[in-house]
Amino acid sequence: MSARLFQPQYLQAPRNFVLPQFSQAICLEIGAGMGRHAILFAEQNPNKILVAVERTSAKFKVFAARQQDHQLENLYPVHADAIPWVVHALLPQTVEQLFLLYPNPEPKNPAQRWLNMPFFEFLLSRLQDNARITLASNIPAYLDEAASQLEQVWKLPFVRQAIAPDSARTHFEVKYLARGEPCEELIITKPAGYQTRFDSYISPVARC
Repeated sequence: MSARLFQPQYLQAPRNFVLPQFSQAICLEIGAGMGRHAILFAEQNPNKILVAVERTSAKFKVFAARQQDHQLENLYPVHADAIPWVVHALLPQTVEQLFLLYPNPEPKNPAQRWLNMPFFEFLLSRLQDNARITLASNIPAYLDEAASQLEQVWKLPFVRQAIAPDSARTHFEVKYLARGEPCEELIITKPAGYQTRFDSYISPVARC
């Protein structure tokens, strides 16, 4: 596990936070952008609930408008910073699938990359046994580092694979593949029995 311990108790809930109520496990997308993947996934998986979180106001505005056009009852767009939202909104072992598609590579601040953050341990505690994480990037060095973290720090099994040239899950993916850039993804599994230091943590907001 990460040497630095994430401290969820110091995070305030996002502004205008509403505690979600779901009757089944959810899928979660962090960094949903303008919602291309979220809408496609919700259309193709009507029996799954997808919560898609986007922090940037301009992108979320487009996403929310597109969601209204499609009227997908199983898609929940959320305008918030994902870290405090996850801390206060999600209970342990409630996420069956997580998407991190083309996240900001944070070239000037590697500590802010998802698998380098102590928060990643908390995020793992929200995942069910055998849940899957999809991490996609067009930067080989980013995935090299993530793979190293999975092996050395998080001890999680994964498969690294090329993304098909005709894939079009996100606007970034369409753009990168059209340029001929080598897009790849890590498919990460949380094994049954995997333990974190947050497996019993529930935000006081969620207890109310």
